[in-house]
Amino acid sequence: MLMSKLQKRLRHEEGGFTLIELLVVLVIIGILLAIAVPSYLGFKDRANKTAAKANVRAAIPAIEAFYSDNGTYVGATVTKLKASYDAGVSLSTIKSASATGYCAQAASGNQTAHRTGPSGAITLTGAC
Repeated sequence: MLMSKLQKRLRHEEGGFTLIELLVVLVIIGILLAIAVPSYLGFKDRANKTAAKANVRAAIPAIEAFYSDNGTYVGATVTKLKASYDAGVSLSTIKSASATGYCAQAASGNQTAHRTGPSGAITLTGAC
């Protein structure tokens, strides 16, 4: 008798999640998002910084080859470097090209890197 009552009740009960269970899941998802989003944004920022620096670093051999061929940095442009030395140059611009120096600049995302050459360091601060 008791067993048949229990079986009858179980057959007629509807399954599903209670409101409390759904709220707990939402809270857990919210906590995970609060941890993951800032971490992702920090990763994205570091990746953009690294990519901008790498683009400047990769263009230096082409700039130096231009200097070797011409004896000056005057006239060095991104277009000329791509056409004659390295089609993969990813610089934004070459500014202040003079007989003895240049400033190469590359951007990635919201980060911009530059190098004042021929012997400067690649930096993210300041500008050409």
